[in-house]
Amino acid sequence: MSDARYVSGLQLARLLGELPAERPFYAALAAGVRTLIRDGRLPLGVRLPAERDLASALSVSRTTVTSAYDSLREDGYVSSRQGAGSWTTLPPVTLSPLPATPSFTADPGPAMLPDAIDLGCAAPAAPAVFTEAVEAAVRELPRYTCVAGYEPAGLPVLRAAIADRYTQRGLPTRPEEIIVTTGGQQACDLLIRTLVGRGDSVMLERPTYPHVLTALRNRGARLVPVGVADGWDLDLVAAGMRQTAIRLGYFIPDFQNPTGHLMSEPDRIALVEAARAAQTQLISDETFSELGIDEPVPSPVAAYDTGGRVISVGSASKLFWGGLRIGWIRASVPLIRKLASAREPLDIASPVLEQLITAELFQRLEEVRAERSARLAASRDALVEALRTRLPDWRFTVPSGGMSLWVRLPSPVATAFCEVALRRGVRVVPGPVFGADGVLEDAVRVPYVLRPDVMREAVERMATAYAEAENLPAARSVPACV
Repeated sequence: MSDARYVSGLQLARLLGELPAERPFYAALAAGVRTLIRDGRLPLGVRLPAERDLASALSVSRTTVTSAYDSLREDGYVSSRQGAGSWTTLPPVTLSPLPATPSFTADPGPAMLPDAIDLGCAAPAAPAVFTEAVEAAVRELPRYTCVAGYEPAGLPVLRAAIADRYTQRGLPTRPEEIIVTTGGQQACDLLIRTLVGRGDSVMLERPTYPHVLTALRNRGARLVPVGVADGWDLDLVAAGMRQTAIRLGYFIPDFQNPTGHLMSEPDRIALVEAARAAQTQLISDETFSELGIDEPVPSPVAAYDTGGRVISVGSASKLFWGGLRIGWIRASVPLIRKLASAREPLDIASPVLEQLITAELFQRLEEVRAERSARLAASRDALVEALRTRLPDWRFTVPSGGMSLWVRLPSPVATAFCEVALRRGVRVVPGPVFGADGVLEDAVRVPYVLRPDVMREAVERMATAYAEAENLPAARSVPACV
């Protein structure tokens, strides 16, 4: 078994919800567990409850549970060992080669058609005020050119602007508690390098941000995923933290990437309490926090923390522009100093001009937020309407903000579909890219960052590609740019 986690009968019954009243019932029970494993809500390597416990929780006979477990073992979704119990697995996959399928890469290159629609990256173009902000920053730049220009913690003017924004959102912050990084991705990587050692247990969501998965694997961390396909189950999060001695937890509470879920205030409180009880440090990735469309975002997770346990990560990429490559970390002053020293061998400091541009954009924050909200709402609504019309069997929850839909397919053909879609002129990222262990083949992420008319055309191409993909063998290559 891959880790020491287990799920109780009551917890599994809650995850299963109301099962179809079909006969034989064991088949419905086995199908429900298979679905939980495939979509990531039930992690791999988790010990299942004893047959008697699950039978009691479901108010069924033990024979029914035994038959369901036998069916799951035959299909490869459960493994058992005498005296050790049963735990979740995935069946082996035999892949057949696809005919002349292009590989996904960070740079689509010649594989993309000339009129291709790229939904591989959830990132918008720069806002209307961007040119004005650049001009203002250039006028400010001569004030900084008389010195070396290296500020490992970031320019004071930008640190102050970021700190003020946290304070406005309900988390009092001083500039000394901020370090500016070269993008949010570097912020996460710097924290992982500083806080995680080889073999340390790190809890993260499934699905989650793929580049953090890569950073944790490179560090040799032991990954402990918790499913969030349908939202956060804080009871399971707390149980996982207790059972596996989690050193660090990485969560995306604000319009989670890729699902778009927004963590409620009670769940934020419960997450901090679970981390406190388990002596776990938390990274709260708030890259999408300013992108509410239908409802405001609660206060940052760190606002519910009194012990310095929560570290906040932010980025200018989604709200302002990805080309700025400016991110930041909010943490205790001692940790900020440690991070500033740790980043010096990597890149010394972030570029001065980009920091000045970001500081100027913070002064126009509400204007940028209003523009982003209006454009994202129009594109999101166009995408939703087109999907419901052309692909009515695809399932999704409309997010109240963020930049993407997490779409569940009727069949587990996500990778094959994305390969075909690329040939049909639309680039989409399949679910397994966002998971640590090969599940999520029934999901794709569809960002709504392009114009409404482009989103409608993308759905037309996806509908054609999906009809073809259902008849193809499984694909093997996956996209790197997300």
